[in-house]
Amino acid sequence: MNFALTEDQEMLRDEIVHFARQELNKDIIERDRNQQFPRDLWLKCGEMGLQGLPVPEEYGGAGLDALSTAIAIEALGYGCEDGGLSFSICAHLLACVIPIMNHGTEEQKRKYLPKLCSGELIAVNAMSEPGTGSDAFNMKTRAIKEEGGYRVNGTKIWSTNGPVADIALLYAVTDPGKGISGSTSAFIVEKETPGFSPGQKFEKMGLRTSPIGEMVFEDMLVPESALLGGEGAGFVLFNQSMEWERVCIGAKHCGTMRRLMEKSVSYSKERESFGQPISKYEAVSNKIADMKMRLEGARLLTYQGATRLDKARDVAIDASMTKIFVSEALVQTALDTVQIYGGNGFTTDYEVERTLRDSIGGKIYSGTNEIQKKILGNWLGL
Repeated sequence: MNFALTEDQEMLRDEIVHFARQELNKDIIERDRNQQFPRDLWLKCGEMGLQGLPVPEEYGGAGLDALSTAIAIEALGYGCEDGGLSFSICAHLLACVIPIMNHGTEEQKRKYLPKLCSGELIAVNAMSEPGTGSDAFNMKTRAIKEEGGYRVNGTKIWSTNGPVADIALLYAVTDPGKGISGSTSAFIVEKETPGFSPGQKFEKMGLRTSPIGEMVFEDMLVPESALLGGEGAGFVLFNQSMEWERVCIGAKHCGTMRRLMEKSVSYSKERESFGQPISKYEAVSNKIADMKMRLEGARLLTYQGATRLDKARDVAIDASMTKIFVSEALVQTALDTVQIYGGNGFTTDYEVERTLRDSIGGKIYSGTNEIQKKILGNWLGL
């Protein structure tokens, strides 16, 4: 496959990198320390169109194809050193905006997409529950149909953007007798809905500027018009959104790996030991060579997956392979960067330790790497 960027894609990439470097990296050490979600920067990202990259222009988006979307997200990961902010944007766009774009009614699209694309509204994916983990569809939250809509009761956890979200894409069991593929439905729920209340906010090892928490739904009545994609469509909606997320967050990781590699090259040329730059030692240069190979392999997998997102019916295998390889490549590149920086890398001032902390979550969110390997094993007939 030829993944040479078009002139428009190069311009898009360069514009996002420039924007991110100029606008998104100020005071990041302090924001990370204080776990501060930067709403002002979120809105600036909305002005750049980052929260609506693939959404058609008629609904307020940029109208990009899937590959161009991945290229844009890669540029964000490269230029933006606030891993939490870029992760929140990805969670909002890939797990919430795209399902509404692909499965919403015309009324739902016109009501929500323009404000989601501009950043005026923040969305949260409400799927994970206490005790379920990667067994996502073994959920306890129920939506019982009654006159006036659906009565919802349940609790969600590990919800990225939950503490600051304006709307939730909520998954609940509507008919447990239909099995996984038809038992679950998705609803668009506004935070002002009676019975919808935020639970506790969690402190995290990394991605600390991306707020995460629990959400509680107690005797919440949602109208039938809140149903997304029809009753029983939750399984399809969620899996499609995870395919987008696993591929496109991989693109963000590629951008981060490129930034770490370039930092390592620059630092190794400046830092001297025993009378010469440490770049002259194979123990260092080999690590950087490995970074380059991991980056190129990760980008190829990501771009291949992205080309299939809006063309193929089933991208699960591509998405799982991308998720595993790229997330593990990022962790290793971040570890090697800290090692190259030595004692400096262990301090907050040089900012590489934060990227290492942020990288660990990549092996867990969007379905753990162990689950992705199980998906691959099943596909191979194991």
